[in-house]
Amino acid sequence: MKEVPQHIGLTMDGNRRWAREHGVEVKKGHEEGARRIEPLVDYAARQGIKYLTFYAFSTENFGRQEDEKSAIFQVFDMMLRDAVVERMMENKVRVNVIGDIDRFPRMIAGSVKKLVKRSAKNDTITANFALNYGGRQEMVQAVKKALSAGEEISEGTISRHLYTAGQPDPELLVRPGGERRLSNFLTWQSVYSELYFVDTLWPDFTPQEFAKALDWYEARQRRFGK
Repeated sequence: MKEVPQHIGLTMDGNRRWAREHGVEVKKGHEEGARRIEPLVDYAARQGIKYLTFYAFSTENFGRQEDEKSAIFQVFDMMLRDAVVERMMENKVRVNVIGDIDRFPRMIAGSVKKLVKRSAKNDTITANFALNYGGRQEMVQAVKKALSAGEEISEGTISRHLYTAGQPDPELLVRPGGERRLSNFLTWQSVYSELYFVDTLWPDFTPQEFAKALDWYEARQRRFGK
């Protein structure tokens, strides 16, 4: 039987380069990138994968030009109003957010929180969206929460206060776009993750490309340092 990861992290990288290669505005690249989410979630659910984490907007992304940030937020707003939301509800997709969503524009943050609450009991697959997320930031807030609760600092207490508390660590991290680094993504959780890098830009990362990543993962021997 094919070994399938229970949790996979996906870095949504390459939207701007895709737009340049196709001679369109950057916003169109982000729109095409956003359209990758639904088919990948559907494909993962059919494979028996229970958690996908999409690295959609990092803490560092707030340093981008104002016009691009505005375009990205417009794409978020568009997707929250799109029929894809109802389809995800029908397919029992649980939507979850990791990161500090409150720094986003108020209407977007409010809509995201409503979607998270609405989908809380869905159980086919969980789609985590890393929004204003950074792995180091996550670790700092986890330690602060543990100290505030009067807990002794240990691996267990930190894990219990992460954004992904209660979820398995990702067995596989996938980064399209050609870069070979994690870029502050799931820093704590990824210590034993298999890392799959591919040159395909995110807007071209289809379920067929995803299948190649799963085939690569199946051929790996996971030793966990032993």
